[in-house]
Amino acid sequence: MNTEQTPFEKFGNWLKQSVGLKLTTITILMLLLLIPTSMIKSIISERKNLNRSVLNEVSSKWANEQQINGPVLSIPLLYEYRDKENEVIQQTKHLYILPDALKINGDIEPKTLKRGIYEVVVYRSQLNVSGTFDLNAKIDKSGLKEIQFDKAFVSIGISDLRGIEDQIVLNWGKEKLQVQAGSRLPEMMRSGVSIDLPNLEEEYTKSVPFSFALNLQGSQNLSFIPVGGTTEVQLKSPWSSPSFNGNFIPKQREVSDEGFTAKWKALLLNRNYPQTWVDRNMGQRMQESSFGVDLIMPLDDYQKATRSAKYAVMTISLIFLVFFLVEILNGKKIHPFQYTLVGLALCLFYVLLISISEHSNFNMAYLISAGVSSLLISLYSTSVFKSLKFTGILTSTILGIYTFLFVTLQLADYALLMGSIGLTIILAITMYFTRNINWYKLQVSAE
Repeated sequence: MNTEQTPFEKFGNWLKQSVGLKLTTITILMLLLLIPTSMIKSIISERKNLNRSVLNEVSSKWANEQQINGPVLSIPLLYEYRDKENEVIQQTKHLYILPDALKINGDIEPKTLKRGIYEVVVYRSQLNVSGTFDLNAKIDKSGLKEIQFDKAFVSIGISDLRGIEDQIVLNWGKEKLQVQAGSRLPEMMRSGVSIDLPNLEEEYTKSVPFSFALNLQGSQNLSFIPVGGTTEVQLKSPWSSPSFNGNFIPKQREVSDEGFTAKWKALLLNRNYPQTWVDRNMGQRMQESSFGVDLIMPLDDYQKATRSAKYAVMTISLIFLVFFLVEILNGKKIHPFQYTLVGLALCLFYVLLISISEHSNFNMAYLISAGVSSLLISLYSTSVFKSLKFTGILTSTILGIYTFLFVTLQLADYALLMGSIGLTIILAITMYFTRNINWYKLQVSAE
């Protein structure tokens, strides 16, 4: 009986038994699986953008982020000059005076609004603003014809006027003054309110106290411009996940499950604009000095899902490595199609994670998604390996990877450290189990 193989049969056997070709095939499959992985990232990004659009829509109807700027006192100055033809030219400039001291005490009451499956953080705030104006500013009297005290006014910048809940009354010295809508300083304050000051000439060169209450609603962020020579802000809220941002961080802060308290203090020397100036646009410099607090949702689910998807290549590589080592050590032939099914089962984890997390707690969604993916691959590997030992090793590997990934997602500040340590351990384990394999004489069983 002639058992000699034809050249085509020899070539076919070589294709089946070649370790190098197998590794090449696995690598190509991994690269192809990056396509659905990329699509998953696109899905996450799309859902995140949808969430952001809902957030913007709800915020626009409630009130957007709020920034408090001021109060700023403006006094028109009338100057008179003569040109080359000796004609008289009059020019009006404005003297801007900032408070010598500014104190803001506030309570922030957060509220979570829902639109469909999405949540948006909004708030109501009760702010008590007080301070003093030192009306002893030096004025360039060269060409000065008149200080128009009767046209002086105070401006208070409020970024979204829809958030004002109650009438604002300015206590100026011993007087109570009603505010008028609209900002008269558009380059400094895009929106806000203004107050005309009567009898300012009598108070000039004196120190005048002021105060007002501001009940304001907004979304996510509340910030302030430190216009005082000394600016002190104290806030408290039952929100347990604040993010302090801006040009100044709190001098004191306490954050717990019951909420947070924070105290800021900014001095004149800490910012890049003076207490008084004439006709210069300080709007940009003032904006650069702002500080405040964000009421953020605890580590965003979409952010977690995106970060987990970045580990998809590592997850697929490790599971394929286990399958390949089973081929090598157990002599069991595994078809590329079987690798593909396992890779798709791994990709399914991320789709389940993002879809379930939109309707439940992220941790529960992760547990369900990881459980389903692990069960699918483990049951499938049982029929592929036909060995409980190797199936157990694969299952342990999958659960270890998902556990490692879960811990890494929770430790946002230490994610890189955890990832590098985990990959080092994985590489060390792989090197240990493959240390005695003779790769030059190795062949995959052709059965």
